Amino acid sequence: MARFTRIEVATEMYNTGIVPVFYHPDINLCKQVLKACYDGGIRVFEFTNRGDFAHEVFGELNKYAATHLPELKLGIGSVVEESTAALYIQLGANFIVSPIVQEAMARTCNRRKILWSPGCGSLSEISFAEALGAEVVKIFPGKQVGGPEFVKAIKGPFPWSSIMPTGGVEPTEKDLKTWLDAGVHCVGIGSQLFIKDSTGSYDMQAISARVAMALNIVKKHRK
Repeated sequence: MARFTRIEVATEMYNTGIVPVFYHPDINLCKQVLKACYDGGIRVFEFTNRGDFAHEVFGELNKYAATHLPELKLGIGSVVEESTAALYIQLGANFIVSPIVQEAMARTCNRRKILWSPGCGSLSEISFAEALGAEVVKIFPGKQVGGPEFVKAIKGPFPWSSIMPTGGVEPTEKDLKTWLDAGVHCVGIGSQLFIKDSTGSYDMQAISARVAMALNIVKKHRK
């Protein structure tokens, strides 16, 4: 069962402004990355459903978060069907992110009052997703769909829409300011947050530092 309501998740997404997106099959590494992000200030984190037995890793990761990272809202991404959404809800997912809009998935999440963020690429898709109950809609891939200019155009006729671009967002002042000025609710960032050292291993201190830096940029430029 989710530890946080969908409203709490949506609010935290806005407050922090950045949702890291990550997958790895090694549970111990995932715990270290999760803690590094938490130490840097992250309070919403998207683990992705991209590998075999990803649900088993997620289940253990969510138990770890509940015990050691009590303020963290851990959710799952890359979910493409209703049955997988139901599986992760049973594992305690606090939100479900999908690259597509699917009505059956929306109904499953709404029934359990879980935040559902579907991937949209047009105004019609955004409107349909919101009609199905999506509080925060994902645009993916963010840069390829149209980038900040796309968000700005959407916010004209749909000023109430809460938009989370994922894909191509960079944790730099120039890029984050451009997205924030366009009116995003938050942004999803993947590999550019997860720094590796010269040996190819993840550098946890560097990850915490980069996360903290990016969050400070959001605070500075949030309208």
